[in-house]
Amino acid sequence: MKKITSLVFAFLFVTTAIVAQTKQGHTNQNKFRQLKDLLATPNSQHTASGAPGKEYTQQKVDYNMDILLNDDKQQITGNETITYYNNSVDELPYLWVQLDQNRRAADSKTPDISSGKVIKKLSKEGFDRAFPEKSFDGGFKITSVTNTDGSNLSHTINQTMMRINLPKPLASGETFKFNISWWYNINNHRTQGGRSGYEHFPKDRNNNYVIAQFYPRMCVYDNVEGWQNDQFWGRSEFALEFGDFNVNITVPADHMLGATGVLQNRKDVFSKTELKRFEKARNTFDNPVIIRTQKEAEKIEQGRSKKTKTWKFKATNVRDYAFATSRKFIFDAMAVNINGKTVMAESLYSKEANPLYGEHSTRAVAQTLKTYSRYTFDYPYHKAISVDGQMGMEYPQICFNPGRPNPDGTYSDRTKYRMIKVTIHEVGHNFFPMIVNSDERQWTWMDEGLNSYMEMLAELDYDKNFPITRGYPKNIVKYMAGDQSKIAPIMSKGDHVYEFGNNAYGKPATALWILRETIMGHELFDHAFKTYAKRWKFKHPTPADFFRSMEDASAMDLDWFWRGWFYTTDVNDIGIKGVKKFYTSKNKDDSVNFNEDSTNGLSFSNKHNKYHYEITYNKPGGLVMPIIVEFTYKDGTKEKKTYPAQIWRFNDKEVSKVFSSDKELKSITIDPDLETADVDTSNNSWPKKTATKFDKFKNKIKG
Repeated sequence: MKKITSLVFAFLFVTTAIVAQTKQGHTNQNKFRQLKDLLATPNSQHTASGAPGKEYTQQKVDYNMDILLNDDKQQITGNETITYYNNSVDELPYLWVQLDQNRRAADSKTPDISSGKVIKKLSKEGFDRAFPEKSFDGGFKITSVTNTDGSNLSHTINQTMMRINLPKPLASGETFKFNISWWYNINNHRTQGGRSGYEHFPKDRNNNYVIAQFYPRMCVYDNVEGWQNDQFWGRSEFALEFGDFNVNITVPADHMLGATGVLQNRKDVFSKTELKRFEKARNTFDNPVIIRTQKEAEKIEQGRSKKTKTWKFKATNVRDYAFATSRKFIFDAMAVNINGKTVMAESLYSKEANPLYGEHSTRAVAQTLKTYSRYTFDYPYHKAISVDGQMGMEYPQICFNPGRPNPDGTYSDRTKYRMIKVTIHEVGHNFFPMIVNSDERQWTWMDEGLNSYMEMLAELDYDKNFPITRGYPKNIVKYMAGDQSKIAPIMSKGDHVYEFGNNAYGKPATALWILRETIMGHELFDHAFKTYAKRWKFKHPTPADFFRSMEDASAMDLDWFWRGWFYTTDVNDIGIKGVKKFYTSKNKDDSVNFNEDSTNGLSFSNKHNKYHYEITYNKPGGLVMPIIVEFTYKDGTKEKKTYPAQIWRFNDKEVSKVFSSDKELKSITIDPDLETADVDTSNNSWPKKTATKFDKFKNKIKG
C-alpha cells in the first residue's frame, strides 16, 4: 500500500510540475493577422472582392415637387409626390422619411445632448447666437400626408424621422405613391448656424438663400443596415436613395437661381441678353463668361419685384436636391471638356464676394471636375455650381462655399486659398458621396476622408505651390500624438468622435496619401482607387467594399494597414536603437571574419574589406509601418532604402538588419522626408542628434 501511495504521489508531483511549466495561451495579436474578424461576411450583394454582387439591389425614389419661397417672411412652402420603388427582396410593412429641419424644432433634443459652460467673454455675434432675444420656431410643419386619392395616410413622427404606416405591406417589386405638404421658417445661417438657410444684407435689405434639406426625404433601406433611420443630430450627414426629380421653384421674378437638375424653361426666366451670354459660355473653355454682371446685379438689388417666376428643373439619377436664389447674384459660367463631353462650371455670388469669386470660383469648379474625372470616372452630370453661401456644404451639382474679399476688394493669399480649397472640396463631393453613395450618417470618413485626399490632387493641379494644410503626413502628427482619451478610431460614427476634422477628414486623407506615395505606389493605388470608384458609382458601398476593392485590384494584402490606421488610435514611432560597425578580414582558407569596430572609425582599404553595419530599429509606436532609411556616407553621397512593413511580422518591438557598403557611413536617418507620420523624430538619427533646449521643452509638453 505504501509503494502504491508513493507511486501515486510521484506521478502527481511530476504531473503538477509539467502543468506548472505550461504557458497560458493567448489570442492572435499579430499586427498582420487578417481583418476577417472585423469585416462583414461577403455575400451575393457585397462580394469578397469588394464589388457589387449579382444579387445587389437598391431602392429608387422619385420626387415631384412644387416649392414656393416667401422672401418677405423667409418661409418655404412645399408639396411633393413621392414614388417609392421596393427593389429589395423584402416585404416592407412601413417606410421611413427624414425630417432634417426638425433638429431646429421647438422640441428638438439636439441642444440637450451637448454640455456647456459659461464663457466669460463673448463677441456680440456669439452672444446673440447663444442667447437669442426670441427663440426660433424652426422645424417642418407637416400640413398633410395623403394617399394619391387625397385620403389621409397614417404616419408617426419621431423627432427627425417620420414613419409612414402603409395600408398593407409593400411587396418586393411593388411601388407606393403618396403626398406630403409642409412649410417651415428658414433659419438665418449667419446668426443661427446651419447647413442651409439665408443671409441678410441690411444695407440693401436683401437675402441670399442657400436651401437644402428643405423637403421630407426618404431614408435608405438596404441589406446592410435595414432602414438607416438614425436620428439627425446635426453632425453626421445623410444617407439617401437615387431617383428622378421634377421640381418647380417659385421665387421673386428678379431673382437669379441655380439648382440641381437641367433647367427646362431657361427662355422664361433669363433675359434675352442673359440667354446670348449663356450660349457663348457653352462654347468657351478657357475663361468664365459673365451671364449677369455685377453692375446689372447691383441695379436689380435696389428694386424689389412683387411678381414671381417659376423655375422648372428635371434631375435624373440624383440622390438629393438643393438650390440657391437671390436678386443679388452675379452669374458666370464656362465650359469644361470631360473626355469629349461638355460640362458647365458655374458660379453664383454677390458683389460682396467679388472679385475673389469672379477670379477663382468657376476656375476652381472646372479644375475639380477635370482632376476627379481623371482619377475616378468621367463626371456624369451636365453642370456643377459654386455658390457664395459662406459655409461649406455639398449637394448634387451645387455647393455652398465661403470666402469674401475686404470691403475695398483686396484679399490675402490666406483668404484666396481657403476659398479655393473649400470650393474644390465641396465640388468634389459630387463624386463622394453624391455618386459613390456611401452612408454618411454611419461612416463619415468614406466621403469626407476620400474626398479630402482627392482634394489634395486637385489643389496641386490648380496651383503646384498650393499651401495644403490637411493630408500631408507631417500635418496629422500633432493630432495622432495627442491625448489618447480624446481620440477615437476612424471607424467611429461621426457623432461620437472628439476632433471631427482630424478624425473624419485629416487622418483618412493622410492614410490614403501614405498608401499612394509610400506603400503602394501611384500605379497600383490609382488603379485600385479608380476600380473602387467605378464599381460603386450610383450604388451604396460599405467600408468593407472599399478595403476589399483596394486589395483586390492591387494584389496587396493591406489588412495590417486598415486595422492599424482605421480601427485603432495607435501611432507610428520608429527609431534607431543601436548601430554596430564591423569590418571583414580574410583568412588563409578564404573564410571571412567579422570584427566589431570598437574604435568607431578604423577601416581597412584593401579590396577585400567592406563596411558592415548591424542596425537595430525599435518601434515604440503601436502602428506597423515601412522603415524608410537614408544612409549618408562620409564622402557626402546618400542612399535610400525602404524595408516593407512586414519586417515587423515576427517581432513587433525591434528588428535588426545588416547593411553593407564599400563606403563608410557618416549618419543614418529614418523617414528623412516625413512620409510616415512618425510622432517622435528625436530617435530617428544615428549618431543621435543633440537635443536643443527647445526640443527638450517640446518633448516635455508633448501630448
